Amino acid sequence: MVLVSVIIPVYNGEKTIQETIQSVLNQTIMDFELIIINSASTDSTLEIISQFKDPRIQTYSYPKANVAVNRNRGLKYASGEFISFIDADDLWTKDKLADHCKALQENPQAVVAYSWTDAIDENSIFLRRCSRAQWSGDVYSKLLLSEFIGSGSNVTIRTKVLRELGGFDGSLTNTQDTDMWLKLAAKYHFVAIPKVQILYRVLPFSMSSNVVGQEKSNLLVIEKAFARTQASSFQHLKRHRLANLYKYLIYKALDVPPLLANLNPITLKYLCLIIKYDPYILFKPIIYKAFLKIIIILIFPNNVSNNLLQKFPHLANTSTLLGYIKFNI
Repeated sequence: MVLVSVIIPVYNGEKTIQETIQSVLNQTIMDFELIIINSASTDSTLEIISQFKDPRIQTYSYPKANVAVNRNRGLKYASGEFISFIDADDLWTKDKLADHCKALQENPQAVVAYSWTDAIDENSIFLRRCSRAQWSGDVYSKLLLSEFIGSGSNVTIRTKVLRELGGFDGSLTNTQDTDMWLKLAAKYHFVAIPKVQILYRVLPFSMSSNVVGQEKSNLLVIEKAFARTQASSFQHLKRHRLANLYKYLIYKALDVPPLLANLNPITLKYLCLIIKYDPYILFKPIIYKAFLKIIIILIFPNNVSNNLLQKFPHLANTSTLLGYIKFNI
């Protein structure tokens, strides 16, 4: 048995898979296996993987499926005491695995270790800070309120427990991470490593993803979470969690140039839902900036809206929406 199994699901990852694999191989601990699940890639992904001759690498090819299914496929091969996942376009710092495994070894009551994340662009250049949560122990109420882990590339989990829970929900094409963290937190403790160890890559084309699909999956996971017996005393957090969701969805829809934005009138409904669940935001300028930016993008042709927002960059910047996501009530 190795200490930790690392699983990378990949589909057509030729632009980033080499750097991702290298960030795993650069870890300061040596006692790991790297399991790559190739999901019917049609580009040069397999050729790039084959250039690595490290005996710790195992590659398996399957028909195309979502990330949750591919992580579960990798879980079948895992022999490590701990298991960690990294998406095929993200990166780790060299001490990530060592610190996570040490934290779990020193905290036998904890099942999940997590650390901090920074966002990077397609050229691996720093974009912005992400969550700086550092809660350890019982984090269930915190996760009910907000998904502070950040991504599936963050956590390290005790493999036995993940198997006992049946792995990720393969029916979820989005939010499978959130669903899993909530299931784990409902029963087990987490331990935080307060340092940046995950570099989450933000690609221009991914930022225009379908926010309607994100909403649907998140609402399903939220309903499941608050229906659990363990959440019975936390029902007052539900409206705050919904407000956080719609703040994030509006941010995600707007944090791209107009030419890449995938907006439709339903985003105006999202603004109304933010106000419904968090009426105090009416006293914050950001809600009016977001409304105006949506109207500009919806009404004007791309070239006109792009020029308008470039002339008024303060108006175009709605990233402070994330600052109104609540982590404490």
